[in-house]
Amino acid sequence: MADKTLDAKGLNCPLPILRAKKMLKEVPAGGTLEVLATDPGSVADFDAFCRTTGNEMVSSTQDGGTYRFLIKHVAA
Repeated sequence: MADKTLDAKGLNCPLPILRAKKMLKEVPAGGTLEVLATDPGSVADFDAFCRTTGNEMVSSTQDGGTYRFLIKHVAA
């Protein structure tokens, strides 16, 4: 179970990333943020986001048109 969940369905780039970045500040180090998105570009966007911020992509799945990302917040 994620510490926080962000419903970014219906939002297009860059809004899901911007909202995830903001919400991760509310997640304790070692905690997880679940992001739900419908933008197909979010797959590449969240991969790049995790690489550049140092956070860990725990899982990335797709169910129908919804993408689910589980991101572990790594303290900077």
